[in-house]
Amino acid sequence: MTTKVTALVTGASRGIGAAIADSLLEAGYRVAGTATSQAGADAISERLGSEGAGFVLDVADDASVTAACDVIAAGLGEPLVVVNNAGITRDNLLLRMKPEEWDAVMQTNVGGLYRLCRRVVRPMMKARFGRIINLSSVIARMGNGGQSNYAASKGAVEAFTRSLAQELGSRSITVNAVAPGFIETEMTAKIGEAQRDALLAGIAVGRLGQAQEVAALVRFLASEEAGYITGETIHINGGLYFG
Repeated sequence: MTTKVTALVTGASRGIGAAIADSLLEAGYRVAGTATSQAGADAISERLGSEGAGFVLDVADDASVTAACDVIAAGLGEPLVVVNNAGITRDNLLLRMKPEEWDAVMQTNVGGLYRLCRRVVRPMMKARFGRIINLSSVIARMGNGGQSNYAASKGAVEAFTRSLAQELGSRSITVNAVAPGFIETEMTAKIGEAQRDALLAGIAVGRLGQAQEVAALVRFLASEEAGYITGETIHINGGLYFG
């Protein structure tokens, strides 16, 4: 693409989402980053500067998705690169899992993917160019006790990715998933020392990943050079899982 492209990154206020938004900004995209609160959106705007902005968006709410996307399109242009990073966990053993814990994860992690993609694909089809990158997780393949809802949602993300790639490929729109392993974030910083040591023992490279490493992969998949990669789930987990 010869003109500057707008990229939309959900869940961009911290962690992997923030690193992805920053990386795409550095690559020359106009970046719309989203958060679920106004304070989060304001922090994104401050971080991104003149070539980006933060917006309030709840991917679990139809009206919020429509309203935010309309504002983004009016202010920055229709996004032709979309990174579906927003997601939640509600961990619990299945016997103790409340229906609302299951439903919340599905509404956000799977329903949010449906809502946002349904809104953004039409402008991509008109432009005959698009990049959709969905964040999965190593847990989708490995499983993890106490995360049956999260694992199921991320497995659905990968299946959705393969199907949508088949629908959109003829319009030069690629759809891929990125499945990180354990990454240095605020969440993993809370892991106890003994649990951390046990975790590292199972990772071939012997360390946790960096958010910037995930961002670099997403940045490549967003590029024109990645136009022959679609329907794939690319693992980035340091050798925790091979498959």
